[in-house]
Amino acid sequence: MKFSCSRQELSEALNNVTRAVAAKTTHPALEGVLINAEDDRLTLSCYNMELGITTYMQAHIVENGAIVLNAKLFFDMVRRLASERIEIECDEKFITKIRGGAAEYNIIGIEAEEFPQLPSVDEKINFTIKPETLKSMIDQTIFAVAVNDFKPVHTGSKFIIKDHVLSVVSVDGFRLAIRQEQVGYGDELDFIVPGKTLSEVSKLLEGDEEVLIALSQKHIIFRIGAYDVVSRLLEGDFIDFRSSIPATSNTVVEVKVRDFLNSIDRTSLLINDRLKSPIRLSIGNGEIKISCSTALGKISDVVECDIKGDSVDMGFNNRYLMEALRATGCDKVKMVINSPLAPVKILPMEGESFLFLVLPVRMKADI
Repeated sequence: MKFSCSRQELSEALNNVTRAVAAKTTHPALEGVLINAEDDRLTLSCYNMELGITTYMQAHIVENGAIVLNAKLFFDMVRRLASERIEIECDEKFITKIRGGAAEYNIIGIEAEEFPQLPSVDEKINFTIKPETLKSMIDQTIFAVAVNDFKPVHTGSKFIIKDHVLSVVSVDGFRLAIRQEQVGYGDELDFIVPGKTLSEVSKLLEGDEEVLIALSQKHIIFRIGAYDVVSRLLEGDFIDFRSSIPATSNTVVEVKVRDFLNSIDRTSLLINDRLKSPIRLSIGNGEIKISCSTALGKISDVVECDIKGDSVDMGFNNRYLMEALRATGCDKVKMVINSPLAPVKILPMEGESFLFLVLPVRMKADI
């Protein structure tokens, strides 16, 4: 194998595909990047047996071939070279030379046959979506994906297509996030994508070219420009999230998001890993009084708001509430409250593009 290519383009491609490299494995090929040089096109692939990322780039191929190189080492070498173009050559003993300007590296690779085959998706079931729309849907729901595997199915987001509406749903037992958009696909679909996959997909979403999403029984592929992201799907019974959404309300609060976030941030200064305490929201008389008490002291602050309905006192995990508010991307939101211990709905001022639920915390009589 022998080829030359742009150092900057190769470095950027490696930066993206190496996110799918296995962190800890007894299989050296899983710590590598598969490089396939053929017909003036370079293909780079990484795969950790759950997530695979492949990309394609132009190169001047002198001799076709394929090899697996340690991904981290190869990436570090490429980005440290000073030249605009680099040359890479591999012999029959898998000794690989990487040259750029006056610098030359020599490393030993692994034969390409050692690299596991990425899952194939026949793409019979597929739909397209604008990259900015998909990125928004992922970024506004991923905060509510469960981080532990007590129930592995909740470490992913549920995608539902019905009546030309795509819903993305995440839940972790304390929060629920639902994001909805119109799509062109007419049939019904229902599948669960791991949160780690969606995080990597979000990082690749840019430009104007529509994203192709294709499904098989156990895998999904996201075709994003020159990148293919393939992932296993999660299996299991997702929570009946619709039954968790309160149908009635006694209080509706309209508040500016930035002012509310800044106030919660100030009130959270007394909370740390050792001193965990909820914040209290006292809602009434056109304001939200936010207070907190720990062994370090007490803090209180006030945010103006518009209130319709009853006054109410509630407790919240400060981080859970702040993450939901940040994910709204709005200047102002509605908080719909049923009772002090019922989940609070956070909604846009108009429309139904998102719905977030945050479970309150039972408070002591005094703080």
